[in-house]
Amino acid sequence: MMDVLDVLPSNFGLVIFTYLYSWIMLCYLGVQVGSARKKYDVKYPAMYSDKDQVFNCIQRAHQNTLEVYPQWLVFQTIASLVYPVAASVLGAIWVTSRFSYAWGYYTGDPAKRMRGVYGYIGYLGVIILSISVALQLLKVF
Repeated sequence: MMDVLDVLPSNFGLVIFTYLYSWIMLCYLGVQVGSARKKYDVKYPAMYSDKDQVFNCIQRAHQNTLEVYPQWLVFQTIASLVYPVAASVLGAIWVTSRFSYAWGYYTGDPAKRMRGVYGYIGYLGVIILSISVALQLLKVF
């Protein structure tokens, strides 16, 4: 019987730490929304405020991250199976960029969310690595 540790690449531990880092980021963003709900008096189930633009920006930073997170997880995982170190670096870039994105958005000026634009390096990087894995499996190169 094969052990999962025999199947995964030797550096896959780095990938797991990248996933844990992303979990910390999601928890942080969620706590920020919860705190903002209290501060701006936005009751559940309302997603947004009719009065407070800053709350809406805090909410959108979290919501946008949740919108892209499942796709990132898929590509991160595929890329990591063959390129664990490169995927971990790219993943850490993407996760870090989500903090920058959120902190820019938290100012209440939506344009400042672009402080996290460097995250596309990580996001597109794991997509490219995933394409490489697919082509290798198809024996294209």
